[in-house]
Amino acid sequence: MSYQHILLAVDYSAHNDYVANKAKSLADIYQAKLSILHVLDNIPMPDTNYGEVIRLNENTGYELLEAEKRKLIELGKRLAIDDDDQWLVWGVPNQEICACAAQEKVDLIIVGSHGRHGLALLLGSTANSILHHAHCDVLAVRLLDN
Repeated sequence: MSYQHILLAVDYSAHNDYVANKAKSLADIYQAKLSILHVLDNIPMPDTNYGEVIRLNENTGYELLEAEKRKLIELGKRLAIDDDDQWLVWGVPNQEICACAAQEKVDLIIVGSHGRHGLALLLGSTANSILHHAHCDVLAVRLLDN
């Protein structure tokens, strides 16, 4: 059985392009639909609910949010992803990624992972939490710290 819908969860880290290229390659191999999701957890949230999808085609006037939207749109263009398959959501990353994957009937989530050890491993990571809570396969792309 091949993958039909792949969700790339991005965080705009220095390794973002590496993970994105892996996702694009797998989508091409399987001829699967590729979607991208970025969960906003690093900028203050205005009067909105967690889990609310932010429209990419409307100007909010909120500079930090507009910068995040531009990054997602740029990545979507580089990966040739339809506008309707690009999502920006406020919330807790692992929860929103799993929720989006279930709602959109994703069968593979791709996320970068630093493979933490020691205390960081005990406290958990986004990739680890997704692995344990997702209803579908999860590919954690190992990222090497420079």
